[in-house]
Amino acid sequence: MSFELFVAKKYFRAKRRTGFISIITYVSIAGVTIGVTALILVLSVMNGFEEEVRSKLIGADAHIRLRRYFNKPITEKDRVLEIVRATKRVIGATPTIFEEGMIRSKQAQRPTYIKAVDLNTIDSVLELKDKIEFGKFDFTEKEINGKKMPGIVLGKYLSDHLMAYSDKDIVTLIIPPSQESSIFAQPKVKQFYVAGIIELGYYDYDRIFSYISLEQAQKFFGIPDAVSWIEIKIDDYEKADEVAQDLTEQLGYPYTTLTWFEMNKSLFSWMKIEKWGAFVILSLIIMVAAFNIISSLIMVVMEKTREIGILKSMGATSKSIMKIFVYEGLLIGILGTFLGSILGYGIGFAQLKYKLISLPADVYIISSLPIKLQGLDFVIISVIGIILCLLASIYPAYKASKLYPVDAIRYE
Repeated sequence: MSFELFVAKKYFRAKRRTGFISIITYVSIAGVTIGVTALILVLSVMNGFEEEVRSKLIGADAHIRLRRYFNKPITEKDRVLEIVRATKRVIGATPTIFEEGMIRSKQAQRPTYIKAVDLNTIDSVLELKDKIEFGKFDFTEKEINGKKMPGIVLGKYLSDHLMAYSDKDIVTLIIPPSQESSIFAQPKVKQFYVAGIIELGYYDYDRIFSYISLEQAQKFFGIPDAVSWIEIKIDDYEKADEVAQDLTEQLGYPYTTLTWFEMNKSLFSWMKIEKWGAFVILSLIIMVAAFNIISSLIMVVMEKTREIGILKSMGATSKSIMKIFVYEGLLIGILGTFLGSILGYGIGFAQLKYKLISLPADVYIISSLPIKLQGLDFVIISVIGIILCLLASIYPAYKASKLYPVDAIRYE
C-alpha cells in the first residue's frame, strides 16, 4: 500500500474535530448510493419494459419478412421457401397473405388487417396457437344456417368492438377493389364464423388483426398459388440484419427484406432515447453528491492544514498531498457506488422474485413491474459514479497541494 493511500484511509476513518465535516462526508456517500441505486433501478425497469414489448412483438410477428418491391405477390413461393429454409440461422419460414379491409358483424363495423396463414408451417415461425383465449386456431368449414362457412380468428379487442364472441357469431369481410381494377368493380364480400379469439398481448395488433386460412385467402383475393410475403424465424433475433442481408444477396431483385426492428423502428428508437435521457437526468443525483464531496474535502483540508504542513516539512511532495485527497474522494465514490450497486441489485432481485410492485393486468397486460438486470448497466453506472467523484476531488486536492509548510504550521 502506498504512503498516500495509507494516509487517505486514515483521514477517511478518523474522527473529525468538527462533527459537521463527518456528516457532510456521510451525506456524500449516501448521495452517491442513492444516485447509483436510482440509475440501476430505472434502467432495469426500462430494460424490463423493452424486453416485454420485444417479446410481445416477436411472438406476434416474424423476425424477418421477405417480400417483393411494390408489394407485388410472390408467385414462386416454393422456390423461394426452399432457398430461405436452406439459409444459415433460419429455423422456420411460412407463406402469408396480407390484406386490408373492413369487417362487419350484426352490431358494428371496423377496419381490419387480414392475415392469412398456412396452418402447416405457422408454428415454425409464430406462437399464435398458444395465444388463443377462446375457441381454436382452426379455419375448418362449418355449416351454419344451412350454409358452409370458413372460420376466422379475431384479435381480442377487435372481437370486443364487433361484439362477436362465439362460433355462433357470423362476421363479413369486405375487401375494396384494388387500384388496378375497373371503376365498376365491386368489393369482395365473404362471410366467416368466429372460430376463435386471440390475445397476443400487444394492443395495436389485438385491436385490428383478423386471421384466416391461406387457402381461403387465395380463393377470396383471387391470387391462386401466390402469397404476399414469407415470414421467417431465425435462431437469434439479434442477427436479423445479417440474415436479411444474406437473403437479399441470394434472391436479388425484386426481393427485399424487413427485419423486426425495422418494422417497429420508431417504437424501439423512442424507448432507447427515453432510456438514455433518464440516465443523463438521474446522473444529476450523483453530481449533487459530487458537490458535497467538494465541500467535504475543502473542509477536511482546512481542518488538516497543520498535518499537511508537517507532511510537507517531512519531505512529502505537492503531488503526494494531492494524491491523498484524490484518494479520499475516490474512497467516498467507491464506497457509495458499491453500496448503491448492492442496494440496486437487491431491490431488483426482490422485485423479480417476489413481485413487490404489481400492475393492473387489464391495463398493462403484465401483472407486475418488469425488471431486467444487466451487468453492462452496473459497469457503466459504477464507472460514471466513480469518475464524477474523482473529478469532484481534484479541486480540493489541488488546493491542499499548494499549501506552504511554513505558513500551514505558523498559523496553527
